Amino acid sequence: MSSARVSSGHILWLVPALLTAGSLAAQEPYLKPPAVVEQILDAPRPPTPVPSPDGKRILLAEPTSLPGIADLAQPMLRLAGLRINPNTSGPHLPVGYRALVLHDLATGKERRLVTPAGARIQSPRWSPDGRHLAFTTTTQEGIDLWIADIRTGEAHSLTPRRLNAVTGEPCDWQPSSAQLLCQFIPDGRQAAPREPAVPIGPIVQRSEGKAAPAATYEDLLASPYDEDLFEYYATAQVTRVDIATGARTKLGAPGIYLDVDPSPGGNAILVARALRPFSYLVPLGAFAQEVEVWNRDGTRIHTVAKLPVGEGVPVDGVRTGPRQIQWRSGEPATLIYVEALDGGDNRRAAEFRDRVVEIAQPYTQERELARLNFRFTRIVFARDGSALLTETERRTRHTRTWMLSSSPSSLPQSLPRAEREPALSGAKGEEGKGNRRLLFDRSSEDRYSDPGTPVTTRDAVGDLVLLQPEDRNWIYLSSAGASPAGDRPFLDRRNLQTGKTERIWQSGSDSYEQLAAVLDPDARQLVIRQESRTTPPNFVLRDTRTDALKRITDLKPPVAELANVRRELVKYRRADGIDLSGTLYYPLDYREGQKVPVIFWVYPSEFATASAASQVRGSDNTFVWPTGASQLFLLTQGYAVLDNPSLPVIGGDTANDTYVDQTVAGARAAVEYLIQRGIADGNFGVGGHSYGSFTTANLLAHSELFKAGVARSGAFNRTLTPFGFQNERRTYWEARDVYLRMMPFNAADSINEPILLIHGMVDDNSGTFPIQSERMYLALKGLGATVEYVQLPNEAHGYLARETVGDVVARMIQWYDKYVKSGVRKVSLKGR
Repeated sequence: MSSARVSSGHILWLVPALLTAGSLAAQEPYLKPPAVVEQILDAPRPPTPVPSPDGKRILLAEPTSLPGIADLAQPMLRLAGLRINPNTSGPHLPVGYRALVLHDLATGKERRLVTPAGARIQSPRWSPDGRHLAFTTTTQEGIDLWIADIRTGEAHSLTPRRLNAVTGEPCDWQPSSAQLLCQFIPDGRQAAPREPAVPIGPIVQRSEGKAAPAATYEDLLASPYDEDLFEYYATAQVTRVDIATGARTKLGAPGIYLDVDPSPGGNAILVARALRPFSYLVPLGAFAQEVEVWNRDGTRIHTVAKLPVGEGVPVDGVRTGPRQIQWRSGEPATLIYVEALDGGDNRRAAEFRDRVVEIAQPYTQERELARLNFRFTRIVFARDGSALLTETERRTRHTRTWMLSSSPSSLPQSLPRAEREPALSGAKGEEGKGNRRLLFDRSSEDRYSDPGTPVTTRDAVGDLVLLQPEDRNWIYLSSAGASPAGDRPFLDRRNLQTGKTERIWQSGSDSYEQLAAVLDPDARQLVIRQESRTTPPNFVLRDTRTDALKRITDLKPPVAELANVRRELVKYRRADGIDLSGTLYYPLDYREGQKVPVIFWVYPSEFATASAASQVRGSDNTFVWPTGASQLFLLTQGYAVLDNPSLPVIGGDTANDTYVDQTVAGARAAVEYLIQRGIADGNFGVGGHSYGSFTTANLLAHSELFKAGVARSGAFNRTLTPFGFQNERRTYWEARDVYLRMMPFNAADSINEPILLIHGMVDDNSGTFPIQSERMYLALKGLGATVEYVQLPNEAHGYLARETVGDVVARMIQWYDKYVKSGVRKVSLKGR
């Protein structure tokens, strides 16, 4: 049976290995969590703000509530790394909005757009001129394109249920604002291929002596039938749609298009098309591709690249040949792309890693803009043609941002070694000469010194460019504002000539505010997401000249008790002197001086340096509003939660050599601190999701700190991810002892505390196949451990269905109540 058919969303999965004689396995009804949890889960959430191009209006996209399990049980085809709903020719479960509201920022008046009842709304996009809004709606029958007239607020459908969104967003505005480029289901598409009743023979894969390491991807093609099915659903017809008349003009031939991007001048189209033969080892993005430039009528005028399948990309490397191909903003039809100069292999010694190239019409001669010693990260152009170019070296966490001049003929072809290796500092800049300038030279893991990310806007044709005032001498930088006191986001402006930096806005010390949008070139009006310990997140309009605030949204706490949750940013020290921190949340009914059980919710991080590992993360000024299957729902049941306590693993690319020792030491330091403070009653539990699940099992195996654990959607056997995982770049065969020491499956016989394993049955995350939890359960069961394994039908790596979320929260509460609250055994600070 094919992989596509077995993994259809409506199929009930059973694991035969769990149904052996003597096992206790059953499909149980979904559990319901306490009423207060349900009330919080079902409350409306803050909208997503989408400012208009002129900054006078803002679209408030109101998110849908959690989908039901019936939504997840819709048919699902798992093909080429995608999850496809065959009924809609789109993603299996489109994440979307339930309503769109236009908010006038001057008057505060709102207008709700009329959209189809029960449809999921996706991808709301302003036209470049701001006069219209395009969005898609998904129903059981298919995907439509809708257009809203901003002046009247009226919306109507242009393409009844014929869009094809299998490979990505189906529509994009043309620069003229009069048309969109869309991908349609081809006219006359026949019935889907049928699986052969009898196989014609075995499925054979071969490798003939050339190394081709691959990650453990999910949902890959696995048979000729899968190939045919994928091609059938992914094939689309590129079409120009006129928003005034609805007229459609077909462009080119039907194909599997990964990208369809109109040029800034509107007279060319950049297309990337996937080609056969398809791969069984990598997902769609690494398939063989042909990248072309078409004219306005859909005729090919230039072939940019013919890329072979990306099966041989080195571990932690990049694909050879042109990559990150894009239009250069501000030019009618000039392409920018990047090419590796080291074979795409970060381990290979090389003076230059990448080069950045541009090529203008008629595409006969390319020009090299720069050669980079590190790997290319991004380039953003300004309206005058200058650009910010960022390069990063992952191994050392070294990152640099250069300002390139606006004169194409004088752009540097390489960055001299003397300027490429200045000593690292927080915001060292203004070095360089001629037509280049080094703006920032720093460590990417040093959050305290982060000057911020350049703020962008869209130009007259809808392309992203740097936001700058009229004199073009300044750029704006938005940062999380990390500091020893916690995060306080800010907006700065920086003079490109003098390097002078000015603070425009910063979050208050008694609230937590994040920049959502800058509405004008002088940064006089900002949209801010504002919350505090007692008030939930809302959006406000801030005038930076007067500090006047105007409310945009007005959400109330879903339950009154959330406005009174006590929390603090706690700081403590590991035995080896590393400073650690975490956010401690107290139970909703906490009384001063009370000692309570504490649940650690963990997720470790790797660092190259001890100084970066010691930095504080997060803020204690946020509003406590649990979402999804959050650990913070435990606050409603008498538990304190130490959320994301620092578990740094220090040592760069060899940090995992001491992963177990460092994570246990970090957890022990937190336990000792909470006991010394008189907060904890000595009953500790631990839990985590994904890599946090992996760490939860390790903490149970290698310490006596916790009475029980909850491990959700984890990977426990690292021999199943032999070409690296998380930030580990060595293969299993290069670091065999490290893999074996780290993986909790290898230490299953040391887990003597109760552990609850939870896993989505269609997990889509690389490395966390459901078999990871299945085999861990069988190992623990065979060794006589106290273990429960819960398989969640139709759920992927993150849990979405309302029934599932409630069930997971209920089971976590029951597990910790049974094994952490009850009993007399306290934790032991001794190691194993």
